[in-house]
Amino acid sequence: GVYSADPKVVADAERYDTLTYKDVLTRDLKVMDASAISLCRENSIPIIVFSIHSTGAFADVMTGKGKSTIICKGEE
Repeated sequence: GVYSADPKVVADAERYDTLTYKDVLTRDLKVMDASAISLCRENSIPIIVFSIHSTGAFADVMTGKGKSTIICKGEE
């Protein structure tokens, strides 16, 4: 998922369940390149961020059971 800071460095980093494209850009969250975020925003493509390091993580996220952050239009 997306965190307010690197959870390996900052013990109390907050994990977000949902964010808007604008949130990611204005908070300068290091999720992915700002250009990619902007392209997704312009084309209304939602982004699901999750860790692939756990066995079955993809299936869990796709069935709504896993931990992830959804980046979408929201109420911008």
